[in-house]
Amino acid sequence: MNENITPYHSPTATKKEQVADMFNNISGTYDFLNHFMSMGIDIVWRKKAIGELKALQPKIMLDVATGTGDFAFEAIKILNPEQIIGVDIAEGMLGIAHKKIVERNLAHVFSVRKGDSEGLLFDDDHFDAITVAFGVRNYENLEKGLADMYRVLKPGGKIVILEFSKPRNFPVKQGYNLYFKYITPMLGKLFSKDSRAYEYLPESVAAFPDGKDFTTLMDKVGFKNSIDRRLTFGISTIYTGIK
Repeated sequence: MNENITPYHSPTATKKEQVADMFNNISGTYDFLNHFMSMGIDIVWRKKAIGELKALQPKIMLDVATGTGDFAFEAIKILNPEQIIGVDIAEGMLGIAHKKIVERNLAHVFSVRKGDSEGLLFDDDHFDAITVAFGVRNYENLEKGLADMYRVLKPGGKIVILEFSKPRNFPVKQGYNLYFKYITPMLGKLFSKDSRAYEYLPESVAAFPDGKDFTTLMDKVGFKNSIDRRLTFGISTIYTGIK
């Protein structure tokens, strides 16, 4: 699986440590490059993913691998929860998220803290819903991370995961592979001080067990009704499951 794909191929640092370093390095340009390289489609994807929680109307939410907070901000607009806590291992990303929270006067709803997705410091059965956007493929131990999110979710609660996936049909598959392998690293090198981060991106997506493989893993840790919903010709996928 994706545990062996690391940002810097360092023999002395764990994947978790390398991922934290990578996101600290690119935090200043992360939002811009996300929107620029996806031509804004990532915003649409986030809206669709958060829409999966409308029927549940969760009050207490956890956003894992929150990054700069965009997924949580979308949840606030669409779902109007009472509280969202965002956790991430990269302090640089959390700093930007916190700044955005203050600018938008949302500190009464949204707070962020440093946290490990594979060892969440919350009680069992605590959250109505959990969200993760473009984060699970960076887990050092994917099964452990899913299991810990399952632990802190309330019975009847729902998880929504948005992640890149691999298109399977011609010609989207070929165009996607070309863009991810050559164009993405070039743009990353042009706009970011860490070009390796944008070489790691297509590598991590290629190694990620998407589709049925991922819902099978969700089932293994205990989730029920695990479903994958492919978006934009399979470039990304929304995964949902119930505890």
